Amino acid sequence: MSRVMGVARRTFSALSIPNFRRYFYGQTTSLVGTWMQSVAQSWLVFTITHSSTAIGGVLALQTLPVLILGPYAGVIADRVDKRHLMIVLQSFMGVQALVLGVLAVTHVVRFWEVCVLAVVLGLNNTFENPSRQSFVLEMVGPDEVRNAVSLNSTMVNAARAVGPAVAGLLIATVGVGVCFLVNSVSFIAVVYSLVSMDESALKPSKPTERAKGQLREGLRYVARTPRLGVPLLMMGIVGTLAYEFQVTLPVVAKQTFHGGAATYGFLTASMGIGAVVGGLVTATRGRTGLRTLTLAGAMFGIAILVASVAPVLALEFVALGAVGWGSVTFLATGNSTLQLEADPSMRGRVMALWAVAFLGSTPVGGPLIGWIVAVASARVGLAVGGVSCFVAAGLGLVAMSKLGMLGAKGHADRVTAGSEPSVIALDLAAEGD
Repeated sequence: MSRVMGVARRTFSALSIPNFRRYFYGQTTSLVGTWMQSVAQSWLVFTITHSSTAIGGVLALQTLPVLILGPYAGVIADRVDKRHLMIVLQSFMGVQALVLGVLAVTHVVRFWEVCVLAVVLGLNNTFENPSRQSFVLEMVGPDEVRNAVSLNSTMVNAARAVGPAVAGLLIATVGVGVCFLVNSVSFIAVVYSLVSMDESALKPSKPTERAKGQLREGLRYVARTPRLGVPLLMMGIVGTLAYEFQVTLPVVAKQTFHGGAATYGFLTASMGIGAVVGGLVTATRGRTGLRTLTLAGAMFGIAILVASVAPVLALEFVALGAVGWGSVTFLATGNSTLQLEADPSMRGRVMALWAVAFLGSTPVGGPLIGWIVAVASARVGLAVGGVSCFVAAGLGLVAMSKLGMLGAKGHADRVTAGSEPSVIALDLAAEGD
């Protein structure tokens, strides 16, 4: 029993910090609504247009601001109070969901309106994402950042397990617009958690003073730091071609397995369930570093390829559970590695580039995968994503070889984060399971 309690304490150690605990619960509530909106938006577009390419196009519009403005958003995150910026932008996202919900429930929504509102949401996400990513360290400190990032990933995917399933049922019973309205209300929880935090317990990074050339400075910093640049490039490859499930899964549900909105919701929920399990394992026993990220990329690719050939729906649910596990492991490892490696004065810009690699790649990958699905099939679209994971893993192996990391059984990455305490970021081979 004592061993079980010890594992539980390690798994949820970041939740012992009151501010993070408050934020965690508020964000969990909001993210259930966010996943509901994600499913509902893709289904709404598919219902209006009957086109997988249109779904990819809307996702491209939603993430295009990240691609164009993402690096500058990181500069802003380094200059301002991250918590205050998050409060404003989370509130705006609630308003966006409310407007889309009203249009949908009154049955006057048009495709171009969905596109415009997708751009509005994308602009909010662009500036909120780097602040949110780097704010985690300010809540918990360097000793708990890996655990907090893993728990955040678990939270996101627990919401993905619940939100899509609820969305599928709501779409089938009361209509797609209700999903947007529920999401708008859910933002109250996360905004309240941010407003009510104990500011004295936060560990904010010193804001960077406004100066010319800060964007170029951040890009040069990443370019000359392989332990930052290589994970970002790996994420760019995988983000472009593998993380396009909002494009592929509606078509898998409707055309491959001849289902409806509920089937789509449960396919997405299967990924969420697998990701919850994977996130908890990562929080308990996870490692950071390029070795772990490379292995996670390869395993993620295998899971996607299995999902692309699953012959029956029951096996597809199982395969997507494995996809979710691989997804959260890859994301949490890359995210925490970057946060621990980055200098505090550069962290906002580094995490903004992470957002560009993950979300900003969708304007390219979304339409491309949508076109592949339209001319071939959803299975082929999934398979392309699986192959991209192997390409990223190969890049990781090449980088490890050049950095002298291959075969280093006891290797540990020492991370010095400016004035913060040094952190040992152990990779997968550093400690025995």
